[in-house]
Amino acid sequence: MEFCKKCGTVLVAKEEKKKTILICRKCGHKVKHYKPLEIEEDVKKKPSDEVIIIERNEEVLPKTKTVCPKCSHKEAIWWLRQTRSADEAPTLFLRCTKCRFSWREYG
Repeated sequence: MEFCKKCGTVLVAKEEKKKTILICRKCGHKVKHYKPLEIEEDVKKKPSDEVIIIERNEEVLPKTKTVCPKCSHKEAIWWLRQTRSADEAPTLFLRCTKCRFSWREYG
């Protein structure tokens, strides 16, 4: 970050005639001898660096006794989400533990 020698304002980069210069927005002072900083990095990837996606473990979600609308099984896991504005009740999502059918109930 460079500052103007005349007024102290932060200088901004501008391309002029295929060269990068720094210019002050306040007083118009130009710094023509400016070379932008270039950073290079050689990244070597290892097989162990791969991203591993783990599915959400539903075993930690609470269970409730309710009837599945699809298979009539009597147990489901549940979680809450605020899907509407904050002054309204959250939405209750349920998923059958047998057939994995998901449905929602509004509060």
